[in-house]
Amino acid sequence: MTGINKVILVGHLGKDPELRKLQGDVSVTSFPLATSQTNMQNGQKVEQTDWHNIVMWRGLADVAAKFLKKGKLIYLEGKLRTRDFEDKEGVLKTTTEIVAENFTLLGRKSDFDDTVELSASLDIN
Repeated sequence: MTGINKVILVGHLGKDPELRKLQGDVSVTSFPLATSQTNMQNGQKVEQTDWHNIVMWRGLADVAAKFLKKGKLIYLEGKLRTRDFEDKEGVLKTTTEIVAENFTLLGRKSDFDDTVELSASLDIN
């Protein structure tokens, strides 16, 4: 049996997506996504926020850069990916990110600037 690598998140964008063009005109965008949950501790509501690094590629990246903005609420599906990289000082670092495969804008109709519904996905076949 093979493993399953599936992530589902609902959260708010921490900043506007940053769109970059790579070699061969390949689009990539990234942004932080905040997910929150509320728990009761000693009779008090305590909110815990987790931050996730989101990466989108190609057409999905272009759509995200066009429609997603800081503070927007989205539903996102993707895969967890860990990779190594060298920082500016040449130190090897490790990061874990969510490589998104699709997303849907959530919220009130008035949040979409005349866009009734937007859902985008990446066909990985």
